[in-house]
Amino acid sequence: MRPTPAPNAVPTPGPTRRTSQPLRRLLLGAALATVPAAALAQAPAFPAKTIRLIAPFAPGGALDLVARVVGQVLTEQLGQPVIVDNRAGAAGAIGSEQVARAAPDGYTLLLGATTTHGINPVLQKLSYDPLKDFAPVSLVATIPHVLVVNPSLPVASLPDLIKYARAKPGLTYGSAGTGSPHHLAGEMLKIATGIDITHVPYKGSAPAMADVMGGQVQFMSIELTAAVSQIKAGKLRAIAIATAKRVPGVDLPTVGEGGVPNFEVTAWYAVYAPAGTPRATVDILSKAIARGLGSGEARDKLASLNAVTVGSTPEELTTHMRAELARWSKVIKSAGVKAD
Repeated sequence: MRPTPAPNAVPTPGPTRRTSQPLRRLLLGAALATVPAAALAQAPAFPAKTIRLIAPFAPGGALDLVARVVGQVLTEQLGQPVIVDNRAGAAGAIGSEQVARAAPDGYTLLLGATTTHGINPVLQKLSYDPLKDFAPVSLVATIPHVLVVNPSLPVASLPDLIKYARAKPGLTYGSAGTGSPHHLAGEMLKIATGIDITHVPYKGSAPAMADVMGGQVQFMSIELTAAVSQIKAGKLRAIAIATAKRVPGVDLPTVGEGGVPNFEVTAWYAVYAPAGTPRATVDILSKAIARGLGSGEARDKLASLNAVTVGSTPEELTTHMRAELARWSKVIKSAGVKAD
């Protein structure tokens, strides 16, 4: 017979039962799930250091001036220095490629534009894809183009210019180079009206404008920012503004009012980060830009450049960029424009 255990005796423990495989997996998963949160808690919040904003054109131009407003806005809103770094060359492609290949951490940004993200990708083969290699942050501002002529030309309006060009085939117009918005504006005018005009490319809009003032070429389409002081000084005559509606404070009819409908040429400027930048970082940047551009000081500075302040969401910038790529693709194809 087995001995009867004492009433208060503690049973001798048997062999330890192993934890079941499903339970072990569950416990391991729960432990691992805490690792990212812990790491995140230890990481510094964005931004924790200086941000570099690449301006892919030379200092002194409209893009550079807008970049400096954006840099100041981000510095004030984020509490970290933002340095504007001019990386000019290849119609903006050199600076754009730098940002496309940069670490996707929000500390290297690009102020892109019509040329870098609306025209060049259609006109030539680039080392970057405007849609795949960048994370859109915010559309910052737009600046309308204005049609200007040499004051000695006997024209005071766009209908006058069209009539004069028909009477004198081969009228010349300047641009900042083949495929620039200035060039494509002239091609749009040629397609819409059938006039015979000759394109004269320059290495930048400034020398082109200088030759319009000097009479070496007769007219051009140029950003209002670049031309306004020369217009006021009487060295250029403005005949129309290339926007859908009249611009407040600018006493000019639209190109559409001059008999050429659906004619819009606007320089636009937008902030991009490298593709793969965390959405949380993109949102911090986008909201900071929107807040800053809503302030009177930033808005006044852009207004002094004849720029229209925007401040968009990343999604709105993507929609805008896709529309611009489609629009300029149609113009380039219709005009038969080829890259140099």
